[in-house]
Amino acid sequence: MKRLLTAATLMLLSLYATAANTWTADNGNGTFTNPLFYDEFSDPDVIRVGDDYYLAGTTMHCTPGLVILHSRDLVNWDLASYCFERWEDVLPDDKFRLQNGKQVYGQGVWAPVIRYNNGTFYVFTNVNGNGLQLFTSTSAKGPWKHHNLGGHIYDLSVLFDDDGKVWAIHGYDEVKVTQFKPDFSGYVEGSERVIIPRGQAMGEGHHAYKINGKYYIISAEYSPMGRSQCARADNLFGPYETAVVSACESMGTKKFPLITNVPRDFMNDGVKFRIDQPGDNELGCATVHQGGMLQTPSGEWWAVSMLDFVAVGRTVCLVPVTWTDGWPMFGLEGNPGRTPRTWTKPNTGAQEQPHSPYERNDNFNGKTLQRVWQWNHEPVDTKWALKGGRLRLEAMPAENFMWARNTLTQRCIGPQSEATVVMYAKNLKDGDVAGLGMLNLPYAWVGVCKDGGHTCLRWMQQSTGTVDAEAQVTDKVWLRVSGDYDEMWATFSYSLDGKTFTAIGDTLQLPYQLRTFQGSRYSLFCYSKGKDGKKSGYAEFDDFTVTEPLADRTDNLPLGKVITLENKANGSRLFGMHRGLCHSAWKGSREYGSTDCQFRVIDKGEGKVMLECMNGMGYITITGMGLSGDVRLVKEPTEASLFMWQDMLRGDCMLMSLKNHRYVGCSPDTGEPYSAQYAGSDPNRKNGCVFHFSVIK
Repeated sequence: MKRLLTAATLMLLSLYATAANTWTADNGNGTFTNPLFYDEFSDPDVIRVGDDYYLAGTTMHCTPGLVILHSRDLVNWDLASYCFERWEDVLPDDKFRLQNGKQVYGQGVWAPVIRYNNGTFYVFTNVNGNGLQLFTSTSAKGPWKHHNLGGHIYDLSVLFDDDGKVWAIHGYDEVKVTQFKPDFSGYVEGSERVIIPRGQAMGEGHHAYKINGKYYIISAEYSPMGRSQCARADNLFGPYETAVVSACESMGTKKFPLITNVPRDFMNDGVKFRIDQPGDNELGCATVHQGGMLQTPSGEWWAVSMLDFVAVGRTVCLVPVTWTDGWPMFGLEGNPGRTPRTWTKPNTGAQEQPHSPYERNDNFNGKTLQRVWQWNHEPVDTKWALKGGRLRLEAMPAENFMWARNTLTQRCIGPQSEATVVMYAKNLKDGDVAGLGMLNLPYAWVGVCKDGGHTCLRWMQQSTGTVDAEAQVTDKVWLRVSGDYDEMWATFSYSLDGKTFTAIGDTLQLPYQLRTFQGSRYSLFCYSKGKDGKKSGYAEFDDFTVTEPLADRTDNLPLGKVITLENKANGSRLFGMHRGLCHSAWKGSREYGSTDCQFRVIDKGEGKVMLECMNGMGYITITGMGLSGDVRLVKEPTEASLFMWQDMLRGDCMLMSLKNHRYVGCSPDTGEPYSAQYAGSDPNRKNGCVFHFSVIK
């Protein structure tokens, strides 16, 4: 009885660890599920310093800018610092302030590289049109010192070589090196040279390393499809040979709708954007690509790599690296180039509780904003305040939402989330507009407009226009945006009592576009339309909350349950035949509703499971090489009966055989029995290796 209670307690603790109110990659059972963050973190670069890990990423035009995260286990991360709080302290210019008709949407901080050498952290990043910028500090928590290096070096990597020389590796297709001066005051004149000529399939966003005396450069290529390419040589200056190390990994996620004809007047109201719908199974550039790698003290190699993840933008995946014939292949032995959705956590020796890097909710009672917030361009500090437990935004002149200064944003988080805020509107003056917006193209918002002494509750969509509510607002109103970021849509609503919400406006499609170059963002705003601002009022905001209905993944791994597994390719059920093979049972067949198609999920610890067929024929086991017909039922389970359950969310899953690190599946067309030979899911999840599970008991 004591042993049973202990086992039950451990299981409850494991389940409790996965119960969360915000997305965490850590499943609480020794595994993690990608992406690390279900919100945007572009162009990741990672380093290890002792037992600590640091991650840097793109922040575009937002402030504070250039984010640095810290971790002890590579799965759970905390905010260490931003390299700068204000553009004014880095590159003072009207374009960073949305001032005098200038803006930098889609520009700013791009593709940083983080390094550590002789007690100093170095973060290099291109700022478009302003050259290469360097930030240095003796601590990842800052403070950071800024150095403007100038030049035209972007999407670079930096290599501190053994001889003390420091090199920038940069360029697209044609890869170059340029030597930094020892004091980083600029570049060594005449040092730039081509080390990999054009035509070697190299891309951009380089990550360079010297490992056991050999030089490696990993780059990202986006044409005609996203992938990671690696070059290696015995000498920094070559000659290099190249090979693909990551390709075709979509995590079973469809490519996003893309705006391809963004016009020059993209910030104006009434712009009609053409949103191109991708093919049902198109990969494009939205695959795992671009990222850095490192070795843990235990000897394991891991990479972080970027995945364009629908409406939330670009996210980070944690990828095991397997060295094969001298190449750092992203993925597991037997399945090179593909990234597991769920896998065992790195062996770093650290014991971390599952948690998120940020606190997203903000009641504005503190002296500072939660650090998840970023301003759209540079804020005007005299025009906002935390006062009386509320955020006050004073209206400044703006033509529309895109030009509104002091718009406070945070990244939308998937798979689903809902943001609600209380707004107080009584201090708005004629011409003022304030509310809760979705910053994207096309943008949309729900808010309050004051005109001619009349206060109107309004929904606005950049392309289609406005919808006014019949409800009358005197002061307090609750505003809400609800989004499904996998399915790429959002809806807006309001409430006058905080309990009953009324929908307003149309469903907003959330495409991706390369103008703001960001995913969707929740935004609090207040501006004055067509006025000089001298008589503008202000809005106050309180109790900003984000709820995530799919963040709790407790039931996504149905341990101890009896389930059916429906193949998403054709609707058939996985069927344990009495001849011992696993095959397909179709709706209407005798087997479809029988115990032949029912399996008990047996917990073997750390995310590993066995599946016992309820017809009494035994356990699903991979025999031979895992070819078609090698997925069998055996009476006595073996190591070949172990699978790593791949959580694809919303009841979808894959079964990774721990014998060959490939997935169980069958062709939807040929009628063949199951194999364990699938490299991974197609974007539409219909190639035969993705199941939807249903609990029977």
